[in-house]
Amino acid sequence: MKKNTLYSILACTIVLFSTSCKKGTETAEPAKPMSDNILLKDYTGPYGGVPAFDKMKVDQIESAVIEGMEKGLEDIDAIANNTEAPTFENTIEAMERAGSGLDNVFTYYGIFSSNMSSPEFREVQGNLAPKLSDYTSKINQNEKLFKRIKSVYDASQSKPLPVDQQRVVDLIYKRFEMNGAELDATKKKRYAEINKELSTLYNKFGDNVLHDEENYITYLTKDQLDGLSEGFIKSAAKIATDNGKEGQYAITNTRSSMDPFLTYSTNRELRKQVWTNYYSRGDNGDEFDNNTLIADILKLRRERVELLGYKNYAEWRLQDRMAKTPENAMGLMEAVWPAAIARVKEEVADMQAVADASGNKIEIESWDYRFYAEKVRQKKYDLDSDEVKQYLQLDKLTQALFYTAGRLFNYKFTPVEAGKVPVFHEDVKVWDVTDLASGKHIGLWYLDPFARPGKRSGAWATTYRSHTTFDGPKTVLASNNSNFVKAAPGEAVLISWDDAQTFFHEFGHALHFFSSNVKYPTLNGGVRDYTEFQSQLLERWLSTDEVINQFLVHNKTGEPIPASLVAKIKKASTFNQGFGTTEYLASALMDMKLHLADPENIDIDKFERETLVELNMPKELPMRHRTPHFGHVFSGEGYATAYYGYMWADVLTSDASEAFKDAPGGFYDKEVADKLVKYLFAPRNSMDPAEAFRQFRGRDAKIEALLRDRGFPVTTEN
Repeated sequence: MKKNTLYSILACTIVLFSTSCKKGTETAEPAKPMSDNILLKDYTGPYGGVPAFDKMKVDQIESAVIEGMEKGLEDIDAIANNTEAPTFENTIEAMERAGSGLDNVFTYYGIFSSNMSSPEFREVQGNLAPKLSDYTSKINQNEKLFKRIKSVYDASQSKPLPVDQQRVVDLIYKRFEMNGAELDATKKKRYAEINKELSTLYNKFGDNVLHDEENYITYLTKDQLDGLSEGFIKSAAKIATDNGKEGQYAITNTRSSMDPFLTYSTNRELRKQVWTNYYSRGDNGDEFDNNTLIADILKLRRERVELLGYKNYAEWRLQDRMAKTPENAMGLMEAVWPAAIARVKEEVADMQAVADASGNKIEIESWDYRFYAEKVRQKKYDLDSDEVKQYLQLDKLTQALFYTAGRLFNYKFTPVEAGKVPVFHEDVKVWDVTDLASGKHIGLWYLDPFARPGKRSGAWATTYRSHTTFDGPKTVLASNNSNFVKAAPGEAVLISWDDAQTFFHEFGHALHFFSSNVKYPTLNGGVRDYTEFQSQLLERWLSTDEVINQFLVHNKTGEPIPASLVAKIKKASTFNQGFGTTEYLASALMDMKLHLADPENIDIDKFERETLVELNMPKELPMRHRTPHFGHVFSGEGYATAYYGYMWADVLTSDASEAFKDAPGGFYDKEVADKLVKYLFAPRNSMDPAEAFRQFRGRDAKIEALLRDRGFPVTTEN
């Protein structure tokens, strides 16, 4: 998501999870700036202006970025060379406006990077990466600028500013300090060189993963479809046809295709092939292999933070997070890990018993886990995931999102007539978001739900414009992006319960954007191990009776989901928590341990294997993200040493959800919902996260809530 005008640039070079970019050759002469470039222009049209997605072209990107950087540096120089004494207004506020020309450019850049990538764009992205890194360094290392920032900061320590202004000053000062503003000239030079090298490596890493996602497709024949649902088969046939494989069935190398195949296919060898393709992304020993890149990234990150006086990357990165130190983050993960792997042992025993009873002489392997877990679910809870899926229609779930937003946030979502707002692909739909009571326009919500070539995997939320009142109120342009497999013509798009939870999760981010009440752009940012909390919390509303009874209806008959099936879903709510918790935690622990280890001569493949042995990782399941395709951590720095943040946020989530459970009105209790919006959503980063949670809950969060949530034993109480 975009944070503020100036630092949205950092998102595309260092911080944000980016996808793909081939390392291109830098041209001898920069592209000629285009003053009439549509990507640099203010948004026009209805709703306070909207992006011109219908007019954007890849060949406009490079010139727009170069021109925007030139203007951005002019803005910075004007602030740095101001002869007046530094004040909040002429320094900090001026910085909040600096680089505004690039703000819109990076909306389009983000679409080409994440939603509509192409070889042409990846070449541009590769060309721009080092230039953007240089641009960032010129700002972070501007001595005159930092001297003015420090002057305002120092003055505020003896004479505090108004609360929101003080928060902005503190955040900006800390950001510059953490990025080498106080280094000497020699160290600054090396710091900038490292950032430039990293920007290229991040692009290459993401590009390699995208290559393997696009090129390792498994094509099936009609006699290889046993166990697969009719809807999945029709969808697989359409994808194959679209890829020129008429009469075959395509299993793409994405989670949304892999997961149901591994759950239902009776063909064990094919399950192994699909599993291997997916978990070997970036690890195929060819020119797209990421292991050497990771080693280089780790070495450069360590060298960079050593210039600042830190022992390792994790120590540097976590200082401004809720966890504060690697030890605190590791402490949480290590507290949950034993219970998680113990539950896996129980789950595997149950699966092995089912396999033995069916006469299959096998030992459960990773490609069997989902298949036999589903058999156990059916046996233990008489619950068939595919039966549940028949009631999980994407269109109905979208309406469920709107219902939840209406009850909690007083929002109304109205479809925008096709053609009124430009979109970048025909699959994208747009809704007008207004206040239910007053009718006041709040923003637009864009939904891009389906997988396609050139779109990065997973699900995410972002903004094309964030709310501020800094230079007059701005309405929000927010988007949610998924990778659901498109149904065959005439069929409903059916998704799994897990995918439905993810749909609610990402919508939680959108509601966080829409509810913002901050004045300054910087305050729309977030603390990584806190910002997932709000979205994880919203997942809980999928399971409420109000959503289930209204929106979970059968895709063929229209009949509501039977109460007996709902009872089974709720009874099985902690089923397979060993798998879910362990696969996630293994990745989070690996992320942290890689950044705490000595990177000199590190062998990534060996480190991964040996660390998993040390952790006593169950052999029957993999990490959620194996290191060679761990894009959260190695195609940018957004989640580097911060993947633990999902669990840190989940402690907050579990505790906060108990506040709703205990309230008279349950999950729709008005008093608790009002506090939710007031303290946990609207402030964004204008309030310290720990204090915001205390304001909501009346105390700090407790880990016991998380353990209860997952059905793990609780042995202590605070």
